[in-house]
Amino acid sequence: MKRIWIALGSNQKDPAQQLQRARQELAQLFHEEKASHIYRTPPWGYLAQPDFLNAVIRYRTDKNAHQVLRDLQDIEQKHHRIRQQKNGPRTLDLDLLLYEGVVLEEPDLIVPHPRMHQRAFVLEPLAELDSEMQLAEKGSICDLLAQCDCSGQTRLNMSGWSVS
Repeated sequence: MKRIWIALGSNQKDPAQQLQRARQELAQLFHEEKASHIYRTPPWGYLAQPDFLNAVIRYRTDKNAHQVLRDLQDIEQKHHRIRQQKNGPRTLDLDLLLYEGVVLEEPDLIVPHPRMHQRAFVLEPLAELDSEMQLAEKGSICDLLAQCDCSGQTRLNMSGWSVS
């Protein structure tokens, strides 16, 4: 089985509940190994929207990257994800950040995620899980995080969300 890292984000329709439900649905498809805290983060890109709640969870799976992507998109659809505006508000956003041993650059899927090294809302929870991880040609998670603006980003201790 291979390790995968999935980012979860929401800023619509009770974001904490959206993340909790998504985590339960993901646990039916993949073997959860470790989860970060949830972070409240300012919007990225399109700023005229509520703050997001974000987390990263590491899983193990026998599925290939395309099967994982389809599963993530199916869960987003169950949460009524609407893709109207780039970086816009969303009920649920699930991103396959990394897939152990896999590098893909295809029209529908790029792994590792092409912008994760620029985003504190991904790097900070990812550093909780695997602080020594190196991103190919980018550097260590901790070094990349040190280069990001983390202002406005807050780690939360939310009831019902267990950190493993």
